[in-house]
Amino acid sequence: MQSQLANAELTSEPTPVGGQFRQRFERKFYIIPQRIDLAYALLRQFCRPDREYPHGRINSLYFDTPDLDQHERSAAGEYNKDKVRIRWYGEKENLSETVPVFLELKSRRGFASSKKREKFQVASEALQQNRVGEGIIDRKVLVDTVAGFGHFTELPLRPIITVSYSRYRFTEIFSGIRVSLDYDIRSTFVARGFGNGERELQLRGAVIEVKGPTMDLPTTLRRMKLLDTDWSRFSKYSHCIDSHLEDPGAMARLWPSGRVGDV
Repeated sequence: MQSQLANAELTSEPTPVGGQFRQRFERKFYIIPQRIDLAYALLRQFCRPDREYPHGRINSLYFDTPDLDQHERSAAGEYNKDKVRIRWYGEKENLSETVPVFLELKSRRGFASSKKREKFQVASEALQQNRVGEGIIDRKVLVDTVAGFGHFTELPLRPIITVSYSRYRFTEIFSGIRVSLDYDIRSTFVARGFGNGERELQLRGAVIEVKGPTMDLPTTLRRMKLLDTDWSRFSKYSHCIDSHLEDPGAMARLWPSGRVGDV
C-alpha cells in the first residue's frame, strides 16, 4: 500500500518496569481501512511523534482461563476486567539471541485503567510461533509474579492467543497526553481446542487510542469527528478471540460488530 505509513523508522517501546503505572483513562476509536491514511495525517497535524519510540511492532501473548473468563468479562462490558499478557517489541525476524519481555497485568475499573509489569530476559527461540504456546516463561514464575501483582483466578491461566500490530506513538501538542495509531493487527490462536486452526487473521482497519488523566478530549483531538468514528471500549484481544471462533465463511468476522457495512 502506497502510504505515509511506510515512511517512519521502526523502533522499540518504552520499558518502565516494577510497581504500578499511574491510573489513566483510555478512549478508543475504530478506523475503517479507507480512512487509515487520513487518520495518520490528522494526528500529524496536532500531535508530535514520540521522541524515543515513534513507531514499532508490538507483540503480545495473552493468557486466560480454560473457559476464557477474561474474554467473556471483556465482551460483556463488565465494570471490572483484567488481562494477563506477555509483551515484547520488534519484528520477529530482527530479534537478537535474547529478548526482554514484560509480564503485564492490565486492570480496568470502569473507564479507568492501570498496569503492572515485570521484565524478564528470554531466548528468542521462545518467541517463535511454534514455541510461543508453551508460555514463554516458566509457569511457576508466571503464577508467582501475577500473584505478586495481586491477581488471582479460580482456574489456572494458560496461553491462548498472540496479537501483533504496528503502532505509531504521538503526544498531543498542548496537553502532552499520549495518542497512538495501531494498524496491521494480526492474531493466531496458540491454545489447542479453540478456533479453526487459522494463523494470522488480520483485523480490517485500525484503532486510535487516547490515554490521559481524564475522560475529556483536548480540543484538537475532537477533529477526529472527520474520521466518522465514535469512541468505544474496543478490545483487540476480545475482537481477535471472536474472529477465530467465528465460522470462516462469516462475512463480518474480521470486522468489529456493526462496522462491516460502513465500507
